[in-house]
Amino acid sequence: MAGEWIEVPFPEVIDFQEGPGILAKDFRNDGVPLVRLSGLERGGSVLSGCNYLDPEMVARKWTHFALATGDVLLSTSASLGRIAVVGEDAVGAIPYTGIIRMRPRDGRLIAPFLRYLLEGPDFQQQAEMVGVGSVIRHFGPMHLRQMSVKLPPPDDQRAIAHILGTLDDKIELNRRMSQTLEAMARALFKAWFVDFDPVRAKMEGRWQRGQSLPGLPAHLYDLFPDRLVDSELGEIPEGWEVATLGNVAENPRRSVQPYSIPPDTPYIALEHMPRRCIALSDWGTAEGIESNKFEFRKGEILFGKLRPYFHKVGVAPVDGVCSTDIVVVCPRTPHWFAFVLCVVSSDDFVEFTNAGSTGTKMPRTSWADMARYEIALPPDALAQAFNGIVRRQVDRLIAAVHESRTLAALRDALLPKLIRGEIRVKDAERFLKEREL
Repeated sequence: MAGEWIEVPFPEVIDFQEGPGILAKDFRNDGVPLVRLSGLERGGSVLSGCNYLDPEMVARKWTHFALATGDVLLSTSASLGRIAVVGEDAVGAIPYTGIIRMRPRDGRLIAPFLRYLLEGPDFQQQAEMVGVGSVIRHFGPMHLRQMSVKLPPPDDQRAIAHILGTLDDKIELNRRMSQTLEAMARALFKAWFVDFDPVRAKMEGRWQRGQSLPGLPAHLYDLFPDRLVDSELGEIPEGWEVATLGNVAENPRRSVQPYSIPPDTPYIALEHMPRRCIALSDWGTAEGIESNKFEFRKGEILFGKLRPYFHKVGVAPVDGVCSTDIVVVCPRTPHWFAFVLCVVSSDDFVEFTNAGSTGTKMPRTSWADMARYEIALPPDALAQAFNGIVRRQVDRLIAAVHESRTLAALRDALLPKLIRGEIRVKDAERFLKEREL
C-alpha cells in the first residue's frame, strides 16, 4: 500500500487559516462563540471554556473565519499540535488567535482523514522541527507552507478514517454516557438533599403510600418525613440533623516518600483532573517524582485544593499516589460514599472552599476547612438507599474509563502504522473484528 502513496506540499491539498487577532476587550457574555485552546482537548467539546463576541462585530470583520462541521482545528502553541474536530454545536463559531482552521482543498484528501493525518508521526515530527521557541514550541501558517504530507489513495483514506473513527466513536460514547450518569447523580442529590422534593411531595399529597413517582419508587416512601422544620440552615426535613462534612467523611493522610513508590504506580496531579467532571480518565506514573505524595485507593474521592474554583473533583479509578495539592476524601462508612461525593463535587461546596481559601496568587483550601462545611444530614437508611443507586452509576463510570483507555491505546498503536502504510487496512479491520470492535 505504501507504494501507492503520494507526497505533496501541505498548502497544495489543505486550506488553512489562523484565527484573527481578537482582544479581551472584544469579549462578551453572550453572542457568537469564540473557541479557545481549552476547547481543543481530546474528547471534549470544542466550545469548552469559550468566550463570546458581538454578532455585529463578527458580521463586519470576521465572517470568513466562521467554522463549519468537520473543520479540523490545530493549536500553534502551548500544546503543540493539539487537534479537535468541529461538530454541529460549534458551527459559526470563531477560532481564537493561536488556532488554525484546516479544510481539504480537493478530492486528493478526504475530510475525515485529515485529523488522523495531523495526529500522525510524520506531521507531528515536522511540526516539532519547524516550530520555534525553546520553552514553548510555536508554529504558524508560515511554517505549514514549508511542510509536506504523504497521502494514500482516497479509498484507503476512507478505510483508515473508518477504522480509527470506530475507536474514537466508542471512546466518545463512553464519555457521553459518563456525563449522563454524573448528571443523573447530581440531579437526584439535588432533589433529595437540597430541594427536599420527596418531602414536599408528601406534604402536598402528590406522593401517596404505595405510589411511585419519577425518581421516587414506592419502597422509599417511609424513608422520607412529611414535614419540614426550622434549623440554622433554614428548613430541613423533620428528623434530619445539622452536621458538618467531617461527621461523615475523613481525610486519610497516607504520606509516602518518593523512594518508596514503585515507578509504575499510577500518579494523578492536578493537570490530570478535568474541571467539573468526576470521571478521571488520565493519569501518569510515579517514575521520576522527587517529593512526597499522598496515597489513594480506588473509589476514593480526590479534591483539588489549589485554586479550588477550578472545580477539580473526581473518583479515583485505580490505586495510586497523588500530588499534595490534592485532598483525598473518603466516607467514614461505605454507605455514605455517594452522599459525600455529591457534596464535595457540588457548586455550593466548591464556592465554600474557594471563599475560605488562603493565599492571593495561589489560593488553597485545606481538609480542616472542608470538614467544617455544614450539611443537612439525612438518616443512615436514606443515605444507604441513595448510595445503592449512585454507587452503581459510579462503578459504570469507572468501567467506562478503563475501557476507553484500552481503546485509546489501541487507536494510538494503530494510527502511526496505518498512516505510514506499515500495516494493511484489511489486516487492521480483521484485528478489530476479532476483538468485536
